[in-house]
Amino acid sequence: MTNQEIATLGGGCFWCLEAVYDEMQGVLSVESGYMGGHVANPDYRSVCTGTTGHVEVVQVTFDPAITTYREILEVFFAIHDPTSVDCQGNDHGPQYRSAIYYHSQQQREIATNLIAELNAEGIWRSPIVTEVRPAVPFYMAEDYHQEYFRNNPRQPYCAYVVAPKVKKFREKFVAKMRSVT
Repeated sequence: MTNQEIATLGGGCFWCLEAVYDEMQGVLSVESGYMGGHVANPDYRSVCTGTTGHVEVVQVTFDPAITTYREILEVFFAIHDPTSVDCQGNDHGPQYRSAIYYHSQQQREIATNLIAELNAEGIWRSPIVTEVRPAVPFYMAEDYHQEYFRNNPRQPYCAYVVAPKVKKFREKFVAKMRSVT
């Protein structure tokens, strides 16, 4: 049995994040869902109204002996715009906000330290607005959202939004890609 840790991240549409982390070595599973809101058992339709307080997130289970939490976050910050409030590209609404839900004090410290480092580097014109909050109940998204990119690669959103993020990951993090056998 491997040692496991969980990272819960919101960075726009969960299809994008799931597709990238599915290809990262050390990642054991990725589940799309919702977190951070005030409505129990939300569904996609209610989350899309922007009134539930929930964020579209992925819950990434990984082996920290292979991939560290910091590396998970480095990929996260590279594949979305952490300076946009309540939007990513054409996806607008509070459900698309940039958020890290930490599962331990160590994760909180790693996240806040990395944000400070990235802000100091001045990579973006604006400061990072990513929320760093304690994890609260995770609600699994509907079955059709799981492995959406893998199952629908030719769907227009996947072809024009998700695929470029996967390509960016493959180019920038080639050393962290899962081996294909």
